[in-house]
Amino acid sequence: MAKKVDLRILRTKKMIFSAFMQLVEEEGFEAVTIQEIADKAMINRTTFYAHFKDKQDLYDQIFTTSMIPFLKILDGETINGSQIKIKTVTHLLTRLFTEIKANRQFYMLALDGANSLRLSELLHDLLAQHYADIFEHLLITHNKKKIPTDFIISYMTSIFIGTVNWWVHADSDFSPEHMAKLVIQLVANGHLTVLGIEVLDD
Repeated sequence: MAKKVDLRILRTKKMIFSAFMQLVEEEGFEAVTIQEIADKAMINRTTFYAHFKDKQDLYDQIFTTSMIPFLKILDGETINGSQIKIKTVTHLLTRLFTEIKANRQFYMLALDGANSLRLSELLHDLLAQHYADIFEHLLITHNKKKIPTDFIISYMTSIFIGTVNWWVHADSDFSPEHMAKLVIQLVANGHLTVLGIEVLDD
């Protein structure tokens, strides 16, 4: 039986997420203090530490939560064996880009300096946790040599981080849906084919 989610905890974390992102946009990641986050979220420091170890842990959890649509792209709903449902993937990517657009300033800061490296590390680890078995099953090879799963995951991480970095910094009117379709167009007939995945127009 699935564990019941405590709505009070969800509400509290949502308030902390929102407060932190607003403060980061105003002051930058390094300048924000735990006390400022607590004050803006209208909680005390004890409540903050009941949910997060520190400011970096809060940052990591915000990013991990925002990546949920991305992590569903190669799950059971979208991929069957070596076939992938393109419309479902487009929908999930649109949700992801919508989240990023809603917090554009935060992601601009998250993709600068040391934070960018941390973002890449987090995404790499998330992909490794969720997709390693799938990539191992696909047995992707080049010149009869198996391509290491870690290389594939690093490659995917670089593509995604680079795409998001361009979008949040560019003076572009591309909508989340347009970005999702653009990414699909660029990878469907190239990268996915190389990975041995057949694209289905569901």
